[in-house]
Amino acid sequence: MRRLSKMRNVILACALVATTAACDATSGRETVGEYVDDSTITARVKSFFLNEPDMKSMQIDVTTFQNVVQLSGFVDKSTTKVRAGEIARGTKGVKDVKNDLIVR
Repeated sequence: MRRLSKMRNVILACALVATTAACDATSGRETVGEYVDDSTITARVKSFFLNEPDMKSMQIDVTTFQNVVQLSGFVDKSTTKVRAGEIARGTKGVKDVKNDLIVR
């Protein structure tokens, strides 16, 4: 009986370790929590773009990975590119912005 109890405890401990290890972020990947945070940041940036009269938000793609926002797409003016970067940088939770917008 005692041996069965020890075996059960060992199995539970292994399962706990495996579950905890699966939650760690690995190189190039995100945890579920980080993914949710990034999705929230992306949504915030896009909503701020909607409030800008000169910004055609549908032409700007916003991607967030580990709190770094990447802006890509096309804009009509260099001032719009700069403004988009400022908006993204000012968004809560953003660590850095990669502004890859192209002015055409």
